[in-house]
Amino acid sequence: MGRAGCCCRGAERLASPSLVRRFRPLLLLIIALCCGAHIGQCQVSAPQCRIQKCTTDFVFLTSHLTPAVDELHIEFCKALRAYSACTQRTAKSCRGNLVFHSAVLGISDLMSQRNCSRDGPTSSTHPEIQHEPCNYHSRTQHAHAHSHVHAHTHSQAHSHSHEHARPGYLFCGLFGDPHLRTFKDSFQTCKVEGAWPLIDNNYLSVQVTNVPVVPGSSATAPNKITIIFKPYEGCTDQRVYQAVTDNLPAAFDDGTISSGDPIHTFAGADGASGKVRALWISERSPGRHVELHAGYIGVTVIVRQLGRYLTLAVRIPEELARAYDATQDLQLCLNGCPSGERIDRAGHLPLPLSPPAVGLQLQQLRRPSYSSQTQAFPFNSIQVFGLEVAKERCREQLEVQDIYYHSCVFDLLTTGDANFTVAAYSALKDMESLHPHRDRWRIYPRGSATPTLHSQPMKHLALLLACALSVTLS
Repeated sequence: MGRAGCCCRGAERLASPSLVRRFRPLLLLIIALCCGAHIGQCQVSAPQCRIQKCTTDFVFLTSHLTPAVDELHIEFCKALRAYSACTQRTAKSCRGNLVFHSAVLGISDLMSQRNCSRDGPTSSTHPEIQHEPCNYHSRTQHAHAHSHVHAHTHSQAHSHSHEHARPGYLFCGLFGDPHLRTFKDSFQTCKVEGAWPLIDNNYLSVQVTNVPVVPGSSATAPNKITIIFKPYEGCTDQRVYQAVTDNLPAAFDDGTISSGDPIHTFAGADGASGKVRALWISERSPGRHVELHAGYIGVTVIVRQLGRYLTLAVRIPEELARAYDATQDLQLCLNGCPSGERIDRAGHLPLPLSPPAVGLQLQQLRRPSYSSQTQAFPFNSIQVFGLEVAKERCREQLEVQDIYYHSCVFDLLTTGDANFTVAAYSALKDMESLHPHRDRWRIYPRGSATPTLHSQPMKHLALLLACALSVTLS
């Protein structure tokens, strides 16, 4: 039996014991994934060993899981137990295989970290998928399973066609002065006074209206959001949701709170069960926080009011976001703000030289506790912030000095409204709950002292570390 391993020059220098211990769970699974997919120069001997199949099934079972998916912990643990059972079935033929032993150790570490019990239900690697036309996840999963079967009943030239059937998701957010995070994770600060389309495709339309915040300043902020869920045959008629300052309703314009037939059963934390419809609204905090769920198109929208202004966060499947024609090309989430409307300079926010004339200096507000981090300040919480005071106020809620922190400082200096601090914190948390790619969460402004983490170098480093670990263990 040949030797399994990776050949990476200079990898031995990274194979320090402390680094290996720290990143062991991640690196062990990286080895299994990269070697199983024939990435780089990793090689696997023993063709009868089926660890690649086990790893592929695990990726399939967990690829759709995000923090926004209900029962994330339960489903992930079920997938881990299925992964473990698969490795046990192929243990004899995989004896001495580095990828196999890396996967076994990685599974053990992940089970410990996620508090997953060894005994319990497992995910089926060949689940009986119930086709629900008004459930986007079920619909795409059904298409994925169909193309998977089709691939295996034809020549090997089509063996990877099913890999492209898995849906990808995009995120867009708007908050503050206003600050826009586009589908491409480009972060911009714009004027865009008046009504502007954020999203406009064949399934969904989102329009925002921005108004001036401080007289004599270019600063604007959203005070109206209109969302149109377009009709989808057999699932829902058109529904319109509109939020304005001091009116964040928990219903659509026609007074309904849901639309369409029930699409699947959910189990609550208290053991109670119920039906989720194709389109429905959830009021998380009256007058402050509303979530709209369009299960038939896989869209989640979060709308908040903080102070006198609104924030928005959207998660949408990529294939739907790109379903538009030439008349719908003006979409801020898709293409960003027009250059003439930009305040930032390629992501860098120029701070005002002096605080704006925002009225009377009010008494300093107390430091907010953790429980009040998402609670708005009184509407008249206007102050004249100096740079250091603004930085300190933003550091109270935003520990990492990324673009959300810098946006917070910019907004306090520009408007003097303490509510923009809470808006930046809430926008960050909404992004973390909806953005599908954790490695893209952090964005740092140009010229920031904090190093930017680019995804491609990190991928190369991860592969190098995996190879280093394989050298250490071989």
